[in-house]
Amino acid sequence: MHLLSIDDLSDAQITAILDEGERWFAYNRQPRRNDHRLDGLTIVNAFFENSTRTLLSFEIAANRLGAQVVTMQVEHSSIKKGETLEDTARTLNAMRPDALVIRHGTSGAPASVAAIMDCPVVNAGDGIGEHPTQALLDAATVRQHFGRIDGLKIAICGDLKHSRVARSNAKLLERLGARLRFAGPPSLMPNDLGGTGIDQAVDGADVVIMLRVQRERLEEELGDAPGEYLARFGLTEERFSRTSPDAVIMHPGPINRGVEIEGTLADHPTRSLIVRQVEMGVAVRMACLDLLTAERLG
Repeated sequence: MHLLSIDDLSDAQITAILDEGERWFAYNRQPRRNDHRLDGLTIVNAFFENSTRTLLSFEIAANRLGAQVVTMQVEHSSIKKGETLEDTARTLNAMRPDALVIRHGTSGAPASVAAIMDCPVVNAGDGIGEHPTQALLDAATVRQHFGRIDGLKIAICGDLKHSRVARSNAKLLERLGARLRFAGPPSLMPNDLGGTGIDQAVDGADVVIMLRVQRERLEEELGDAPGEYLARFGLTEERFSRTSPDAVIMHPGPINRGVEIEGTLADHPTRSLIVRQVEMGVAVRMACLDLLTAERLG
């Protein structure tokens, strides 16, 4: 079994990951966290794009489960000598890892690697494709805070065109019964998600998930002046006042303060769940690695 898309998971598997994620969340707050269920297994991380939260959380998750963790130094690998991704996958497969976590700038790259590997492959983000474990940790964070997801109004706002997070969240949160709204600049809105203005999207929302502008993926610059994006499309104090009384703020990171969100909102002591998402990320990725290796080992 691979985890390349939310579509790879059954409803029962999603529930199991969310339930186990909450259990690991509590476990990770103990002074000592050394479960040994993955003793003797080797997890390889191959990140062809930069990452802080996802890479470190997978490393910590695997270590806390007792696995041996190897992070491939892509900048020093034979990829830089012209080796293809497929040949790199064949090389890694010959070393017999027990799971491979891959992030790549090309949509579909993890699926190409999974077709070669004999072990489970986890998509840690592929181009503008999907990022399933981010969606799972977002869902776990929402469920932990509200006690449910079904019926919640969730606004996802920002650069939706280039957001693999938004695509995975759209699939997962809708399956879990959330009522989704999408908003962003017209040039950054994909046709398949629909959308509205941010003022309409956040009005009465229970959760607002903000996304950064992925300027590294833009075909041409937005041409926005300093502060213009925040005023027109970002989450300001005034806009957030239109949400439901107990609404919370989320963001997959990295945050561009003063662009898609005001810094005071990102740091709000009771309404921002951004740091909680990071903490939940370790727990949910522990649940995912446990599920995938258990499926493989029978």
